[in-house]
Amino acid sequence: MAQFGSVTLVGAGPGDPDLLTVKAVRAIARATVLLMDDLVNPAVLAHAAPGVRVVEVGKRGGCASTPQAFIERLMLAEARAGQHVVRLKGGDPYLFGRGGEERAYLRSHGVEVTVIPGISSGLAAPSAIGVPLTHRAWSQGAIFVTGHGKEGAAEPNWAALAQSRLTLVIYMGVARVAAIQAGLLAGGMAPGTPVAVVQSASLPAQRQLLSTLQALPDDLQASGLASPSIIVVGEVVRCADAWDEHGAQGMLAATV
Repeated sequence: MAQFGSVTLVGAGPGDPDLLTVKAVRAIARATVLLMDDLVNPAVLAHAAPGVRVVEVGKRGGCASTPQAFIERLMLAEARAGQHVVRLKGGDPYLFGRGGEERAYLRSHGVEVTVIPGISSGLAAPSAIGVPLTHRAWSQGAIFVTGHGKEGAAEPNWAALAQSRLTLVIYMGVARVAAIQAGLLAGGMAPGTPVAVVQSASLPAQRQLLSTLQALPDDLQASGLASPSIIVVGEVVRCADAWDEHGAQGMLAATV
């Protein structure tokens, strides 16, 4: 492949800048151009070199967003101009981060791409409230799924997911929580299945809700929690730090 500058897709983690990997910090320090997603904590810029050019390319569901095609063309143009481009993404580039699309586009135009993984909010959110995604007594695996797919894309097969008996980690699901609940119940998931919702995981503003599948839409509305949030569905939620205190009622909305 022809060599220009460079492009690195960097997972900036769930929000807490201390959760950046050492490799991510080194990439940020070498960058001459930083393309930052909306959910990336600005505190990570402390690792950037003086004079680095920062371009905000916000993408958040339900809000005005920078078009994906524009971002890809911008990365290509900057790489061809000899810049060291770092694309900073919340969480991990390859987990609902469009990293696969961006890497394929750049490689098709002769630009090599390095990918640096990050800690996804789907891992950080349950961990922050004491919930393991797997547990020998309750779940032998976890499934990461989006509640809000590409426009026109088919819905996730909630019935099949309900029957898997695995922990479900749902991204971008707050706005569609009633439809998700209906699909899981229709698939045979027990109404009393524990559910956790964690907003702004790993940040000082983190808030969380413990509920059940049956009560989830009402409890979520009453809690005031909103995006960005992760929804965790499964028996492992019983391990949450506050579950014993709230028992089957299971409701908690609090700051950390």
